[in-house]
Amino acid sequence: MNEAETEREKGTGKDKADRLLVIGAIGTIVAALCCFTPVLVGLLGVVGLAALTGYLDIVLLPALGFFLLLTAYALWRRQRTVGDDRGEGG
Repeated sequence: MNEAETEREKGTGKDKADRLLVIGAIGTIVAALCCFTPVLVGLLGVVGLAALTGYLDIVLLPALGFFLLLTAYALWRRQRTVGDDRGEGG
């Protein structure tokens, strides 16, 4: 078994940081689309749940903040992992 397979099995290192980055980026994009465009409002209107549009900010803004923080954490973790691979770890 090579080093990359061993690292992947542990669930640590660059693979985990990349997975967090993808989840954070997709979540940020979806939350931003729902916050700043009428996509979700139109969808709720079509489904018949237009009365819930007043509560969207209560859910979407914290979700956007969470996904932005998750993306920042994943980028920090990825940078730290790359630095460790080069022998520059701190």
